[in-house]
Amino acid sequence: MGRPREFDVDDALQTAMELFWRKGYEGTSLTDLTEGMGITRPSLYGFFGNKEELFLKALDRYEQKQMVFFREALEEPKARTVAERVLKGYADMQTAECSPNGCLGINGALACSEAAAEIQKCLIEGRRRVEHALAERFERAVQEGDFPDGCSPTDLARYIMTVTQGTAVQAASGADRAALYKVIDMALQCWPK
Repeated sequence: MGRPREFDVDDALQTAMELFWRKGYEGTSLTDLTEGMGITRPSLYGFFGNKEELFLKALDRYEQKQMVFFREALEEPKARTVAERVLKGYADMQTAECSPNGCLGINGALACSEAAAEIQKCLIEGRRRVEHALAERFERAVQEGDFPDGCSPTDLARYIMTVTQGTAVQAASGADRAALYKVIDMALQCWPK
């Protein structure tokens, strides 16, 4: 009979997610993880796998818990409201007092070496999936007659996501929510007529 687990797996995974979010994938050492999570390396490997597997579990948690606003925004009836809720939802998440500043998907992949190429690729694919979901929602707006004439849903989705990535970098550098909202208000002034 094995020894009983002496840590809460959910709490440990939350801590790992926050460490990766704050320091990036490569910037987070195994020592950071074991000390922060309050577990030994054998427990880390036994319950979460290696660092890459732990990161992917933390990323899944991030997408399930932190990105709820995005899924809700896609349900808005008007395309411009979708865009505004996406932009402000990201800004809110990127500046929340209870979590690290910025975005795990951006912070985790900005500086990756060849050794972390698979993690970087995974993060890039995640951003592409989000952008694609937004483009699909804008395609629906075209069918509903709620989209600016002559505007590409794909290009507008890319624009919105580029703004969110910029606000993530700004938030990670210390910009507060009010400053990000000013950027968002300016970006929305460019909404095609």
